[in-house]
Amino acid sequence: MSTTIDDRIAELLATYDTPDADAATLLCDRHPADAVAITVIEADLSAHDLTYGHLQRESARFAAALADIGIGPGDRVAVLMGKSAELVVALLGIWRRGAVHVPLFTAFAGPAIALRLQASGARLVVTDADQRTKLSSRPDMPADRGWRVIVVGGAPQGDELSFAELVAGHASDDPAGAPVAVGGDAPLVLLFTSGTTGNPKGVPVPVKALASFQAYLEFGLDVSADDVFWNAADPGWAYGLYYAVLGPLAAGVRSLLLHAGFSPTLTWQVIQAFGVTNFAAAPTVYRALNADGAPVPDGLQLRRMSSAGEPLTPEVITWAEEHLGVPVRDHYGQTEHGMVIANGWGQGVYAPVRPGSMGRPLPGWSAAVLHDERTEVAAPGQVGRVAIRVAESPLMWFSGYADAPEKSAERFTEDGAWYLTGDAGSVDEDGYFAFSSRDDDVIIMAGYRIGPFDVESVLVTHPRVVESAVVGAPDALRGEVVEAFVVLRAGDEGDDDLAEELKQLVKQKFAAHAYPRTVHFVPELPKTPSGKIQRFVLRQRRRGEVQDR
Repeated sequence: MSTTIDDRIAELLATYDTPDADAATLLCDRHPADAVAITVIEADLSAHDLTYGHLQRESARFAAALADIGIGPGDRVAVLMGKSAELVVALLGIWRRGAVHVPLFTAFAGPAIALRLQASGARLVVTDADQRTKLSSRPDMPADRGWRVIVVGGAPQGDELSFAELVAGHASDDPAGAPVAVGGDAPLVLLFTSGTTGNPKGVPVPVKALASFQAYLEFGLDVSADDVFWNAADPGWAYGLYYAVLGPLAAGVRSLLLHAGFSPTLTWQVIQAFGVTNFAAAPTVYRALNADGAPVPDGLQLRRMSSAGEPLTPEVITWAEEHLGVPVRDHYGQTEHGMVIANGWGQGVYAPVRPGSMGRPLPGWSAAVLHDERTEVAAPGQVGRVAIRVAESPLMWFSGYADAPEKSAERFTEDGAWYLTGDAGSVDEDGYFAFSSRDDDVIIMAGYRIGPFDVESVLVTHPRVVESAVVGAPDALRGEVVEAFVVLRAGDEGDDDLAEELKQLVKQKFAAHAYPRTVHFVPELPKTPSGKIQRFVLRQRRRGEVQDR
């Protein structure tokens, strides 16, 4: 790491990790009032620019309204909203009061919402009108609710409050709407993990984490002042909240928000019509664009494409290079710390991509692969536990889950020197990391450790395969055997010949012992709302089926 990069990391920390830090100033008020912060795009491609001056005035009005109804520093305010102008105003108003934002993804059903509201101790919920039925009295929602409801985009019912009326009823220079200084260690967000295994856990995201988010925009994504930047991830989840909202606002760069559901056609239209130059999305988005089969529009201006959320399978990289002329670079991180390892685009970190690698640690981070059984760095190429060196990672901000000391302790070695990601992987002699699997997803077959991603990466190279998930199924002789669940292109049902073809493909391109003993053709794979494949659901299903035989 060069001195120049070290200096930049120190500068970012000096900006955000201070005793008098206040989020509203850092994210909004310090930027030029006439500069565009966010462009909100509708499904018909009409758009509305939100300047920092507009966001300052409107969020100050909402903050004053929050003060009037008793919301103060540290209070939890949940938000159940789509990607809209009102969402950005609401978030900045919450942070202006020094309150804590609790994201609720709009695809959540009642039980997931109830869990987060109860676990966070939310005092208030801001919701789009078309989402409020999820908050009504129902078996999965507690009868004695401890929160009030503000409705956006519709008339309030019962004891609900109107967002529009609250904002209109307060002046932008109301002293109650002034920014509240909370300091760099104070929580900005309480974001619950996606729950790929077990119940979601609350991750307190402090104000000082903004240093890490801005560093990723600069070194990982290479977002410049001239870019048209679009991170298509939903802000109900970490990658979208951290890097479509918080990071761009902190850096003062324009970001696009699409106020509509995902479709390949609309995604291409936005990229073309708005001249997107820097695009980031989950692998599922890229796979959908590839599988859609529609021709790539002419005149695209893309110069950077990045992927995060799950490992990037090789067919996406090949497709992007062949059809777009720009590679998609794989990046790695978690809710607990944001992005840590990446095939970075930025100056000083850019390097050729090694096939199958998720890159090297970003500036401000230090990582290694530890042995499975002891706290020692594994040899190059050996699969082990991906871990972060705490003392050598100045951008590290996670210290533990909210109200979960036992779960928090599991994330760190006993001496506190290492943060354990819960992911398995390897690192080569040059420091390039390769993802293998979640620890819980590793398949142990007759003593062999098999990472499902290695097998899945081969399966999806077949032209008839869209997605795959590989799990271990119980086997009396080997302990576990590899089984594959495969989603084919629309209209393709699969047969025994294709199953055999896929088995041979794995033998030829990965390893003879790791081929799937059984191939299941399925219409879809179980996923979290953020698009991560839930292999544990498939494992449980197969174990139940085997036991019932």
